[in-house]
Amino acid sequence: MGGGARYPYPKHVWSPSGGWWSRPANWRANTVVTFAGMFAIAYGVWSVSADREVRHIQPDRPIPSMMWAKQYKNQSQES
Repeated sequence: MGGGARYPYPKHVWSPSGGWWSRPANWRANTVVTFAGMFAIAYGVWSVSADREVRHIQPDRPIPSMMWAKQYKNQSQES
């Protein structure tokens, strides 16, 4: 009930996932760094998108992007 013993494998084969029986000791740190990088990129894209968002036709009811879009933040401060 375990699939058998580990067998010899070719050492010259490269795999982006780590190859056969890959269990790196620092997988937790690698995961944290990867998610931090993904979060930083997503936050940057979100910020640029919110700064550049402009609605030429005003919505007839409140929509979620009105909370962070620069166009509506400026209108609420002027009123």
